[in-house]
Amino acid sequence: MLKRVFTAPDPGRVRLRFAARAVLGIGLAVAVCGPAGHSLTGAVTGGLAALLALFTVTDPTVRGQAVTTALLPVVGLPVLTVAAWLHGVPVARDLVFLAVVGAGVYARRWGPRGHSLGVFAFMTYFVAQFLHATPGQLPGLSAAVLLSVLTAGLVRFGLWCYERRLPPAPVPAPPTGSGLARVTTRQAVQATAGAAFALVAGQLVSGQRWYWAVGATWWIFVNTASRGETLVRGFRRVLGTVIGIALGLLVAAPVHGAPVPTAVLVAVAVFGIFYTAAVSYTWMMLWVTFLAELLYGLLGVLTPDLLALRLAETAVGALGAVLAVLFVLPVTTHLTTDAWIRRALRCVHACTTEAAARLAGSTTADPALRVAELEQLLGRVRLSVAPLVHPLAPMPGRKRRARRVLALLDDCAREVRGLVAVAADPEASHDARLAAACWRVEAAVEALTRGSEHITAPAEPPTEPALAHLHGLERALAELADPLRPAAGARLAGA
Repeated sequence: MLKRVFTAPDPGRVRLRFAARAVLGIGLAVAVCGPAGHSLTGAVTGGLAALLALFTVTDPTVRGQAVTTALLPVVGLPVLTVAAWLHGVPVARDLVFLAVVGAGVYARRWGPRGHSLGVFAFMTYFVAQFLHATPGQLPGLSAAVLLSVLTAGLVRFGLWCYERRLPPAPVPAPPTGSGLARVTTRQAVQATAGAAFALVAGQLVSGQRWYWAVGATWWIFVNTASRGETLVRGFRRVLGTVIGIALGLLVAAPVHGAPVPTAVLVAVAVFGIFYTAAVSYTWMMLWVTFLAELLYGLLGVLTPDLLALRLAETAVGALGAVLAVLFVLPVTTHLTTDAWIRRALRCVHACTTEAAARLAGSTTADPALRVAELEQLLGRVRLSVAPLVHPLAPMPGRKRRARRVLALLDDCAREVRGLVAVAADPEASHDARLAAACWRVEAAVEALTRGSEHITAPAEPPTEPALAHLHGLERALAELADPLRPAAGARLAGA
């Protein structure tokens, strides 16, 4: 875990800029709320709204990100109003909370925008419970949300919009279906069921801090698509919380909510959340827990007993998520992994076709865009296969096959990148053998996606660069037939 965080590549220093901009945007948002006359609870609400505006909005284009950011208060303020008015009506408050959970997960079917708005709606309701918001506080809290989202937007799209210099990031859509066959529908039902368990059990643990259990269940479901992914994420959430509590006892508790050191530590925690989010969920949860401890310190309620209660509520929420994915409309790891691998293989073929067309003299073929899409798809494959290669995975045979599949898919990506680099050379010429080699790649991909066990291995490697990369690609595809074969008892993931 340590190695992954400190040695993970950061091309273009995107993660570094992402984290630094978050510190700047959230700091300015909180600073704006202060002179505007908002209370400490308003500043906390504004800071969290700015954090969500900078963290959850992931549309592929800058224009799309701006539209989604503008829509956040449209979704969040009505939710905040309802949460405040239901503060003194526990049964209605809890039922609406569950409805927000289900709707927030269901909204993911509309892509990154639906996901962002769903997260913002949930967290707005969550923050209302965290701060015990009442109707009398609504004007100040609403103004804090509006000011903070506006400030975060000005920083993101005006002061420091590094995305304008980057190509649009392809966002692969999840495998589709209809009704309960659609993953987002099944997850909405699962998340609601898990949150219901967490809500009831969390209130048995604490009538004051029960919402931590619901929050744990919610965030375990974010960015997962199978029960295996959810189980691993639940484990990582609990682990990150444990480490974060230990850090809080050593650092946050001695500060006693003093404004200046707390502000510095909050900036460190925010940077840690944004910098580690794409690399390690455990590390991200460590910093999230540390940030929560600092906020509780500002509110004057941070004690060892409260930290122990947070751990207990997190465990309850993780248990709710585990029970839901195991027994409520389960989505198997095999089903999800197979769908993403098939899409990655078809993208490999598309990359090859575009590169060959470019070598043949086409001016419209652009294999670079396909390579970017392939990287995104391989990221989804790694996420889906993560439960099988986890150190605690109980089936060594499947673990070995999963690692072999990942290694061979990485080989495919490396050969594709090499082929595209050759195609980008204006002096590279078309070889008549390219068409035959591309046809063999297409045949191999078709055979793999159909589940065929018979894929012809390539002949001796040629010396020409483009053909050499195609040969390496053929070899990797041929070797993939064994770990992906659908023979009885040999499927990649049955969990």
